Amino acid sequence: MNMMVEKAKLYVVATPIGNLQDITLRALDVLKQVDVIFAEDTRVTKKLLQQYAIAPPLLYSCHEHNEAGRSSQIVELLSQGKSIALVSDAGTPLISDPGFYLIQSVKENGFSVETVPGACALIAALSIAGLPTDAFSFYGFLPAKPKAKKDKLQLIMHVAHTCIFYESTHRILATLKLISELLPQRKVVVAKELTKQHEQVFEGWACEILAQFEKEPLLCKGEFVILLEGVKAPKLETSETNDDRLLQVLLRHLPIKQAVQIAVEITNGKKNALYKKALAQQNR
Repeated sequence: MNMMVEKAKLYVVATPIGNLQDITLRALDVLKQVDVIFAEDTRVTKKLLQQYAIAPPLLYSCHEHNEAGRSSQIVELLSQGKSIALVSDAGTPLISDPGFYLIQSVKENGFSVETVPGACALIAALSIAGLPTDAFSFYGFLPAKPKAKKDKLQLIMHVAHTCIFYESTHRILATLKLISELLPQRKVVVAKELTKQHEQVFEGWACEILAQFEKEPLLCKGEFVILLEGVKAPKLETSETNDDRLLQVLLRHLPIKQAVQIAVEITNGKKNALYKKALAQQNR
């Protein structure tokens, strides 16, 4: 059953990141029924609407250069009881795309915002990367300037969970080169053109992926999601290992009874268990 959109509400609608079949039935319902659509690029959205034979309602642009002005317009339309959809060129609006100021403005003026979830490149990449998913950080696009990019990656060096960011055609080589210099032993996954005809996923050290991209320049064309393995915590020694080492040192200089007594005082361990370990070491 088709859903009915509500008046005076803003719908944040996710659209496909490549394959146009990745739009949800609910998203199609919303786009068919709203009074107005605000799109990052109206030309891109028109192609999507045409694909599904949706006669476009009022269609306006809303991007980083006009978001402040559009926010006032959207609040005014909502006050008139209009239903509105916000879409980006691809994926979920606001995820490394415009819309934060707009959503704040709509909420501050007392209007409802409803999500119509769907495709998101960072989640799509994470789901197939083979890296830990229990915790991760998303950084959007890394800075374009080399020093700022290096500074950001130096911060990422110390993060213990998976780190994700986007990269563009013109900067992918420079970014891979910098990662290979700063994080040479960190597993890297590069997802290229997800859900599109030429989708590819590369895994390994950054230097290996960089070499492949340099060898085949056409690989640099497209949109990329880069995922970095988190820094691994040093392996903690078990108390049992610590006991063995302590006894090993003490037995070099003391009789077994004295060595065990000191080990008990230091570790607060059980005397009998430590004595058995000491005997085992002496008999080796």
